[in-house]
Amino acid sequence: MRQTRQQFLIASGLIFLSVAIGLAMHFSGNPFVANLFMTSLLFTVSYLFFSVLLGQFIVKKIQDKKTRYTAKKVLSILSIIVILVFTLRIWVTDTSSLIVSYGIIGAALAFALQDVFRNFVGGILIITSGYYRVGDRIAMDDRVGDIMDIGILHTTMMEIRGWVNGDQPTGRLVVIPNGHVIGRAFYNYTKDHSFLWDEISIPLTYESDWRRARDIILAILREETGAMTEQAEGEIARIGEKYFLPRKVVEPSVYISLTDNWIMLHARYVTDTYTRRLLNSRLNELILSAIEKEEKITIASETIAVTSIVK
Repeated sequence: MRQTRQQFLIASGLIFLSVAIGLAMHFSGNPFVANLFMTSLLFTVSYLFFSVLLGQFIVKKIQDKKTRYTAKKVLSILSIIVILVFTLRIWVTDTSSLIVSYGIIGAALAFALQDVFRNFVGGILIITSGYYRVGDRIAMDDRVGDIMDIGILHTTMMEIRGWVNGDQPTGRLVVIPNGHVIGRAFYNYTKDHSFLWDEISIPLTYESDWRRARDIILAILREETGAMTEQAEGEIARIGEKYFLPRKVVEPSVYISLTDNWIMLHARYVTDTYTRRLLNSRLNELILSAIEKEEKITIASETIAVTSIVK
C-alpha cells in the first residue's frame, strides 16, 4: 500500500512537470524548452510503463521473492537504457555525434554490467542445456551441494561436506553466479544416473586368512547392495544409448593390495548418491561385526616403535 502511494505521487509529479513544461513550450516556442518537454515526457512515460504498468501488473504477481527481485532489477536496467538512448536522440541532433555517443554509452554499459551479462548467459545455458537441474548434486571448485533453485543470475544450493564429514548438509546456503558454468569444469553427481561407486578399505595382518575375509566381505556387499546393483545396470544400459560408454562393472568386488605393514582389501560397490554415507556406515558395521567372530582374521593397525637413545 505504501509503495503504491509512493508510485502515485511520483507519477503525479512527473505528469504535472510535463504539463507545466508543455505549457511553457506552447507560449515561448523556444527549442530548448521543447527538448526539455520531450525529456520530461520521456521520463514520465518510462516510469508509467516500467514501474507502474509492468511493476504492478506483472512483476508484483510473481510469487517467488527471488525471481520478483531479479525481475525488478532487470526492469530498472531496461528503463535506464531506454531513457539514456532516447534522451541522447532528443538533445543530440547530429547523426555522427549521436552514433559516437551511443558507442560510448554501449561500451560503458558493457564494462559496468559484464558480470550481469555473463551470469545471464550462464543462466540461459543452464536452463537450455540442462547442465544441472533442481535436485541435482554438483561440485564446483571447492563447493559441493544439492541444487535448490536456479535463478536468472544465480544458483542456490544446500552445502554438503564443508566442516561435516561425509555427504551430510552443513545447513549453509551457497549462492553461485551462473557465469561460473562458462569456461569452468564442474561435477554433476546425478545428471543421468542415481548411483556412485564407493570403496571401503580393510587392512588385515599377514597372519590373517585373507581368503575367508574376502568371501565374508563379498557376501555382505552382495546382500546389502543387490537392489542398487540391479538398478545401476539398468541405468548404465540407458546411458549407453546417449553416450559412448564401455561396459562398467557394477557387481560388488574386493581387490587386494600388499603393503609393508598389512594386506589391504578394497571393497568396491555401487551406492545411491544421496545415501552414500549411510550405506558406507552400515557396511563398515556389518564387516566389522563379521570379522570379530573369526579367530583367524585380525584387522591390522599401525604400530609405532619409540626407541630411547641414552648417551
